[in-house]
Amino acid sequence: MNSITSDITSFFSYYLPITAGYSKNTIKSYRDTFILLFSFADKEKLIKSGKISINLFQKDNILSFLDWLESARNASVSTRNQRLAALKSFSKYMSMHSFENLECFQTIMDIPPKKGESRTIDYLSVDAVALVLKQPDSNTRKGIRDLAILSLLYETGCRVQELIDLKIGDISLASPATVVVTGKGNKTRVIPISDNAASIIKKYILIYGISDSTAYLFTNKNSNPLTRAGVAYILNKHSQTARMINSPLFGNAIIHPHVLRHSKAMHLLESGVNLIYIRDFLGHSSVTTTEIYAKANPEIKRRFLENAGAKIDLSVTRYSKKEKETLMDWLKNNI
Repeated sequence: MNSITSDITSFFSYYLPITAGYSKNTIKSYRDTFILLFSFADKEKLIKSGKISINLFQKDNILSFLDWLESARNASVSTRNQRLAALKSFSKYMSMHSFENLECFQTIMDIPPKKGESRTIDYLSVDAVALVLKQPDSNTRKGIRDLAILSLLYETGCRVQELIDLKIGDISLASPATVVVTGKGNKTRVIPISDNAASIIKKYILIYGISDSTAYLFTNKNSNPLTRAGVAYILNKHSQTARMINSPLFGNAIIHPHVLRHSKAMHLLESGVNLIYIRDFLGHSSVTTTEIYAKANPEIKRRFLENAGAKIDLSVTRYSKKEKETLMDWLKNNI
């Protein structure tokens, strides 16, 4: 069959950014899906003569690709479903632009996401987070940068990409200090930070001599924006040191940047902050997503049940003779 390379190019260069209005991060994620798919297709010899044809997008090939992600690349069920979502988006696009192949792409759109086991949320206690934040040496150039990164990750509860994308102009250190974070769908939210975090950021900016409001807040030694891997390395380095100091404080928690986001959400919830506020703080589109934190903590579930139970009046109210007669008349005339 004919090559569909031009369709894929149009999908990424026009449909996703312009028609659908997807964010740069989502487009990058979709791009990675196709790179993986082509790598799989090349390995399984599904691509002939270097041409990407419609044959690749057969349901059996896509299912094999999804299974390969889990078996060969140790992808989680969540990641598998994210890759499937990208392929479904392309299939939807092709269904509107390639009617002769409508049935082929419809079968991909009909592939259900895989159900996975409910995973527990890794999060750290307040004491554990405090111990991690004590590890960078704020008297050194690299140490103050690491402390600023970890402090902002926890204080704002932002995603790693949101942290990487921060510019100097997004930070306001005038009291009350705030950070403007741009999240999924290019939606922005203003997040307050503590005076302590603000002083750390102020010291970092002063030492690094950053003044251009359009400059990235955090960069590597080559003056390029930090990568996800770079942030993960910084957190892993200091959390390992903290774990050696007090291992029981960390338990079996797997430390990764998102853990600080989870930890902030749990600490807000444990402090009695309303889920609606936490939803807005984290930039969730629905409070349903935020509810996973309430479900993850048995103590919070117990507290919610007690509060709900306290609102229920379990006392028995006795009807007067007149009320009983009125009720009986109503029942006779209306039922």
